[in-house]
Amino acid sequence: ILQDIDKLILPGVTHWQSPNFFAFFPSNASGPGILGDLLSSGLGVQGMLWATSPACTELETLVLDWLVPALGLPKKFLSTGTGGGVIQDTASSATLCAILAAREAATNFTSNREGCAGKLIAYTSAQAHSSVEKAMQIAGLGRSNLRLIETDENFAMNPALLAQAIKNDIASGLKPFFVCATSGTTSSNAVDPLPEIGPICHTFGVWLHVDSAMSGTAALCPEFRHINDGLEYADSYCFNPHKWMFTNFDCDCFYVADRKTLIQALSVLPEYLRNKATESGAVIDYRDWQIPLGRRFRSLKLWFVLRHYGIEGLQFHVREHVRLAQEFAKWVSEDDRFELAARVPLNLVCFRLKFGDEANQQLMDALNQSGDLYLTHTKLGGKLTLRVCIGQTNTQERHVERAWKRIQEEASRLEK
Repeated sequence: ILQDIDKLILPGVTHWQSPNFFAFFPSNASGPGILGDLLSSGLGVQGMLWATSPACTELETLVLDWLVPALGLPKKFLSTGTGGGVIQDTASSATLCAILAAREAATNFTSNREGCAGKLIAYTSAQAHSSVEKAMQIAGLGRSNLRLIETDENFAMNPALLAQAIKNDIASGLKPFFVCATSGTTSSNAVDPLPEIGPICHTFGVWLHVDSAMSGTAALCPEFRHINDGLEYADSYCFNPHKWMFTNFDCDCFYVADRKTLIQALSVLPEYLRNKATESGAVIDYRDWQIPLGRRFRSLKLWFVLRHYGIEGLQFHVREHVRLAQEFAKWVSEDDRFELAARVPLNLVCFRLKFGDEANQQLMDALNQSGDLYLTHTKLGGKLTLRVCIGQTNTQERHVERAWKRIQEEASRLEK
């Protein structure tokens, strides 16, 4: 079998753990995370109910509570109050759960039973992740009922346009119910202005969900915690340890300020799941916090990572990745052939050749075909833009320097 892995499988695998992988956002793994996942697989725990594995549930609650002060999150997300956290597979599922909870809250918990009349309207940035649109589709609310709010010059949501869109929909007899703000967009790492968006949502009674899938880990470092400014207004929040906290895929931490609303939106209790622990009301059953019934023991790998690295160890790696991204951005700005396409707040650098989309496409294709590094692209301001995201577990300065050298070499070759 191992021979066939080498012969048949590995040649067709994209090496996501390579230190030269700068594409998309990272899905980084680490030794502690792998060991935790291995133990989870060996135990084969089914964690749908507290009763089906008490340790699975209680460790998850504990670890999610640990991360609240570690990231500087509002205390309302702690399980000791009205809120709490749960591990979802991805931020896409977290967004869907948030929309379903918001839908039920907006309809006085009647839409699960009676359906919706098509008047519920959601809002997000034109730069938001595609999962918001997909969640509206899955929730039966319709993509046409999602308003994409234009952004400012830094690709962050324009709060004035959000407020106006909400007012326009109310005037048309529609019901605004949900806003998804992003703290670290996929294309450029832009941070929507939560201190301005939050009061708008509060004024109009709209659920505010904050997606910080990639950038949320940066808040481990106090100097980057400004990305959480305004988070006190949020009804729900998520970030992905599997992107930048060295916890192998899949692992999304999803928090709500009012767990009762989420549970009421998602709970279905058939006879075969009834048990004394659930009926006591003294335990958490995470099946009521997610879409599927079954769930893995995901908290083990996150616990292993936190225990192994510690907060200071994780901070070291985050700071180093941000430093390397800032250095890379400096190199780009010093080369007259290139330009930065967006601000570089953290570990993502968006840049391009000044010679048009075709030249940038050729540059990216040549680099990717070489096998020396891997880049992906987006479009910002209507122009094809290359992205370098520095966040792999084993990426060091020498890898970033080599990547920039290869980019310069290919750019010179294209000029000939």
